[in-house]
Amino acid sequence: MIFTPCGEREGVPVFAQNPGGAPLNVLVQNSLLGGKTAFIGKVGRDGFGSALRKVMEDHEIDTRGLSVSEEVHTTLAFVQLDSDGERSFSFYRNPGADILLKEEDIDGGLIRDSHIFHFGSLSATSEPSRSATCAALEIARKAGCIITYDPNYRAPLWKSEREAVETMLHFMPYADILKVSEEEMELLMGTQDIETGSRMLADYGITLVCVSRGALGACFRRGDDYMEVPGFAVNTVDTNGAGDSFFGAIQYQLREKNLEDLKQMPVEQLAEIIRFANAAGARTTMKKGAIPAMADGETIAQFLYHYCS
Repeated sequence: MIFTPCGEREGVPVFAQNPGGAPLNVLVQNSLLGGKTAFIGKVGRDGFGSALRKVMEDHEIDTRGLSVSEEVHTTLAFVQLDSDGERSFSFYRNPGADILLKEEDIDGGLIRDSHIFHFGSLSATSEPSRSATCAALEIARKAGCIITYDPNYRAPLWKSEREAVETMLHFMPYADILKVSEEEMELLMGTQDIETGSRMLADYGITLVCVSRGALGACFRRGDDYMEVPGFAVNTVDTNGAGDSFFGAIQYQLREKNLEDLKQMPVEQLAEIIRFANAAGARTTMKKGAIPAMADGETIAQFLYHYCS
C-alpha cells in the first residue's frame, strides 16, 4: 500500500492511502486498456490487504494467486514529492507480507495459462520471496511466456547497492523485454550513454530493452535497432506509477504477439507502441497517486490527439 502526500493539517503532513506497488500498477494499466490480468503475491490479513484485494477486483484482475499472511502486516510505502513531482520512498516492510511469499504459494497453472509473465526485483530482496520468484520464472520460461522485467531499484529495501546490482543482474537472462530508467541503467551498466548501456543490457539475450527518460520520453533497442521516441510536455503533479503505466501499455499492445513477432516487427511499428506507452506514462503524471491517475484507452487516445493535432 502506497501513501502519498496530500497537504498539511495544522502544520502536520497528511498522506493519502493509494493502492499500489509496481507489479500491481502495471497490471492495472494493462487492465484499464482491456487486458486480461492476474496477480501473484502476498498481503497481510489487515485493512490494507483487504483494500488491495478490492482494487484488484474492481479492475477485474484475477486474485486467485493472492495469498494472505497470518503472521505479518501488508507492506507499506510512504512517498515524498519534490517541487518537480519526483519521488523518494520510505518503507515499512522488515518483514512485510510480500517478502513472505513462498514457493508453495505460487499457482503454476495461472502462470502456464498466461501469455506474458511480469516481475520486478523487489520480490528478490529477501527470502523466501526470492526463491518463490525464481520458481515462478522457471515455470514461465518452460511455459513459453514472454517474460517482462522491471528492476525498479529502491535503495532502502536492499542491504547494499552491491547486493542490489548483483541480484538485479542475476535475473536479466530471464527477460525478453526489459524496462529501466536512465538512473537504473547507469547503476547496472556503469554508463550514462543510453545507446551504449542499452546494447550492454541487450547482450544478456534480451529482445527489447526500453530506457524510460521521464518527460523526454523513452529509447528502445532491439538488436541493432535503436531509436529515441520523444515524450510529451505536460503539467507533472506526481511521477509515481508513470513507468508502470508505460510498461503496462507496452504489454497490452503485445497481447496478441509472440516473441518472433516482436523480433520481426517493423521498427516504425515498434516506435508507435513506445509512443503510445509514453502517452500512458505522461497522462499518469498529471494526477496524484499511481493507480487513481491511470487512464483507459479512450482517454489516452484523446490525449494523443490533443498533443499531436
